[in-house]
Amino acid sequence: MDIFLLCVFLPLVTVAWGQYSDYYYGPYNYGDNDEWVNVYRQGFNFQCPHGQVIVAVRSVFSKKEGSDRLWNYACMPASQSLGEPTECWWEEINRAGTEWYQTCSNNGLVAGFQSQYFPSVLDREWQFYCCRYSRRCPYSCWLTTEYPGHYGEDMDMMMYTYDYYIRGATTTFSAVHR
Repeated sequence: MDIFLLCVFLPLVTVAWGQYSDYYYGPYNYGDNDEWVNVYRQGFNFQCPHGQVIVAVRSVFSKKEGSDRLWNYACMPASQSLGEPTECWWEEINRAGTEWYQTCSNNGLVAGFQSQYFPSVLDREWQFYCCRYSRRCPYSCWLTTEYPGHYGEDMDMMMYTYDYYIRGATTTFSAVHR
């Protein structure tokens, strides 16, 4: 009986272990030559290819360049357990010069960003591109602790394991620091 169970479960464990190794994201390729998706004080629109979601965000700050940031993103295919994307949409705009907190509505995952810089307030407005998948995303949401502790710090945030997704973001705004 024990040998029978071993013969039945060993192939399953082997398949599960093989799949597990696919669930680790290594270092991200942010694109050729680490190009940024924007230049300082300019708008941008970044969308992952269909069926992929944002899994890494990199940003550097420059006070000299209007207290603005350069941005770069990495995409990866969403887990097969989520099924196929059923719909994608642009969320409401988060206005420049204000504090905001937003998550994708309708159980969506972030698959892109659009941003415009406003020199009058030295800040950006943001809009998220969200996609919903055919199977509900099993999650408990929490805000990550991977964020700059100070407004001028650089940022390099990555989702290291599969089935962790970016669903939204929050920001602060200081009229003093801009």
